Amino acid sequence: MNTMHGIIFSYEKKTGLRELIEHRIHGSLPFAGDYRVVDFMLSNMVNAGVRDVGIIMHGKCQSLLNHLGSGKSWDLSRNYGGLTLLPAFAYAEHRENSGQFRGKMEALGCVRDYLRSIRQEYTVLADSDVVINLPLEDVLQRHIAAEADITAVCTSTLGGSRDVYFQLDDNGRIIDTAYDLFVPSGYRCLNLFVMKTELLLRLVDECMAHNRYSFQHHVLQDKVEELYLNAYVWDGYSAHIDTIQSYYQRSMEMLQPALREELFCSRRPIYAKENGSPSTYIDPTGVCVDSLIADGCNIQGSVKRCVVFRGVQVEKGADVENCILFKGTVVKKGAIMRHVITDKHVVISENRTLMGSENYPLVIGRDTEV
Repeated sequence: MNTMHGIIFSYEKKTGLRELIEHRIHGSLPFAGDYRVVDFMLSNMVNAGVRDVGIIMHGKCQSLLNHLGSGKSWDLSRNYGGLTLLPAFAYAEHRENSGQFRGKMEALGCVRDYLRSIRQEYTVLADSDVVINLPLEDVLQRHIAAEADITAVCTSTLGGSRDVYFQLDDNGRIIDTAYDLFVPSGYRCLNLFVMKTELLLRLVDECMAHNRYSFQHHVLQDKVEELYLNAYVWDGYSAHIDTIQSYYQRSMEMLQPALREELFCSRRPIYAKENGSPSTYIDPTGVCVDSLIADGCNIQGSVKRCVVFRGVQVEKGADVENCILFKGTVVKKGAIMRHVITDKHVVISENRTLMGSENYPLVIGRDTEV
C-alpha cells in the first residue's frame, strides 16, 4: 500500500520503567525473547505495504540505532526512501527549547523538511512502545470510507489513568478527548493515527506558528469541533508498556499459546533483526518447561515459566522460575531466582537467592554482578 507513509516516535517518557530505560529509549526495550518493542509497529507498517518510514528519536538512542541499522531486516534498506532515522532536535539548535521533548507537534516541526519530502498521500503516526499486530491497511480503508480528517486507533480495554481516552458518538466519531482521568472510561487511545499528509503539514505549520507542541492537547482536544476525528476500534491484543509491572505481566502473557498465536499470526509476521546465534543447548539432565527460549542459550539448570533472550547461560544446579532474562545473563550454579528481570550481561553469583513477586518483580540493572 504505497499511498501511506509511516512516522514512528521513539523518545524518553516519564514512566515507571526505571532501570529498564537507563541505557535505552522505549522503542528498543527487548520483548518476547527475540524482539524489540519497535519491531511490532515497524512490522505493522511493512505488512500494510508501507515502504517509507521515518523514526523520530530523542534521548538515549544508541541502542535503537544499533538495532535498526539500515532497516534491512524490515525490507526498508533502499537507495531512495526506506527507513530514515530522525534525531529531531539535532535540526533545531535555533529553537529555545532545543534538546527538550515538549510534544510531537514540535518534534514534527523540527523535521518539517523531511515531511515536505513525503511522496505518499496519507501518513500514519505511531508510538514505538505499543505491542500490537493489526491490519493497518484496513485502518486506512476505514479512514477513506468515513471521509474523516484523522482516524485514531483505540480499544475498549481500559488501561491506566495517564492514558488518553475518547468518547464516541453512535457513528464512531470522537466527540471528546481526556487524559489524567481519576477513573478511566471510554475508549483508550493506542497512539496510532492516520491522516492526509497535506493536513499533517498544515497542522504542523499552525502549531509551530503559535508555539503549540502537543498532539493530544493542541490537535485532538482543541480541534475536536473543527476536524472530523474518526475512531477505529481494535479489540485484538494490544499492550502499552510503561511500568515495570506492565512489562513483566505483558512478557509473561507471551507464555500463553493463544495470545502468542494472536500476536505472532502468520498472516502478518513480526520481523526482527537477524542474528547469527547458534541453536540453544538444553542439557538432558536439566529442566526447561513452559518457557520462551531464544537462540544461542546454554540451559543446564532448571528453567520454568521464563522468557529467555539470546546468549543466556543457566548453570547446573541453578533454579530459575517466573523470570525474564535479557541477553547475556549468566546464572551460576546454586542460584535461586523467582520473579526477577535481569537486564543485559547480568551475572548472578553462585548460591545467590533473589526473590521478587508477581506484582513487584525484582529488576537487576545492566552489567551488574550480584
